[in-house]
Amino acid sequence: MLIGVPVETVPGETRVAVTPETAKKLVAQGHVVRVQSGAGVAASVTDAAYQAAGAEITDAAGAFGADIVLKVRSPDDRECALMKPATVLIGMLNPFDAAGLQRLATAGLTAFALEAAPRTTRAQSMDVLSSQANIAGYKAVMIAADKYQRFFPMLMTAAGTVKAARVVILGVGVAGLQAIATAKRLGAVIEASDVRPSVKEQIESLGGKFIEVSYDTDEEKEAAVGVGGYAKPMPPSWLARQQVEVAKRVALADVVISTALIPGRAAPTLITEDMVKAMKPGSVIVDIAAGKGPDGVGGNCPLSEADKTVVKHGVTIVGETNLAALVAADASALYARNVLDFLKLIVAKEGTLKIDLEDDIVAACRMAQDGQVTRK
Repeated sequence: MLIGVPVETVPGETRVAVTPETAKKLVAQGHVVRVQSGAGVAASVTDAAYQAAGAEITDAAGAFGADIVLKVRSPDDRECALMKPATVLIGMLNPFDAAGLQRLATAGLTAFALEAAPRTTRAQSMDVLSSQANIAGYKAVMIAADKYQRFFPMLMTAAGTVKAARVVILGVGVAGLQAIATAKRLGAVIEASDVRPSVKEQIESLGGKFIEVSYDTDEEKEAAVGVGGYAKPMPPSWLARQQVEVAKRVALADVVISTALIPGRAAPTLITEDMVKAMKPGSVIVDIAAGKGPDGVGGNCPLSEADKTVVKHGVTIVGETNLAALVAADASALYARNVLDFLKLIVAKEGTLKIDLEDDIVAACRMAQDGQVTRK
């Protein structure tokens, strides 16, 4: 089949959906891969590297005119107009963006959003949320270390001893766990909080300490279990107790990294303005949920500003919304492998398109087909 890989046009998006590694595999399977010139430059991949892997270099019309178009972010109106009806589009298309999905349906595209893949063992190799969140957790710590004006590890020198930084991680999904691991490698003392008690063992295995909050009712216990690997909104009674415990740790912290997100909902407020005021001057907050707070304002901290670094009450608050794009080479490599594995589900061995809606992963990821939004 003819597979197109266009340049990403969303501001700040540096990733690419196909790398020379995956392009070579697609070509070996008998596909023709056409990459728009410059598509991989921001991810440290040259046109020559794609050509060496057997791909063809083309323009935007050539990339969007393929049978299957592989993207990182959802196309805009101009890009949709370049694709012919029934084109198969695969990317991170935001399943909760109703207007965006309608745009894809109106264009007659058969669209698959990889973020919608179920959290099952079989789908792990194409789980873009995990592969990209892993990178985001790493980069959040590296940014925090850069912004923090002291060392992370304890150092004993002839001039005296420097204490280790105290790091608090709020939300212990994939990003949070990677943040713990990375901060530990840098020598920090780490505490972490999550609504799910099941993550305590994981936190401790990485060298962190779990901030425990009791579950006093059946409702609290049920919500804490979560669904499909994600946390559920917790009852106000539990959130109030958690806020008290977290506030104590945040006041003593040098760095706070918040990662709490609930798909399709506003990010919960975990770090209030009063908590920021109680932090030491020079402390750093990296809010991975920036821009996803109520009404799109704030994030896990209401003082966060999307894609900006601000100083409030003496605390530096980093609101980067696309941390994975700041590690574009590796982020693209992992994402491209996710895409490659998904392609195996909808392309038969003989190279023809075979969309099997009996397959739970294919059915879950399908967002639009035959002019209709099909998201479940």
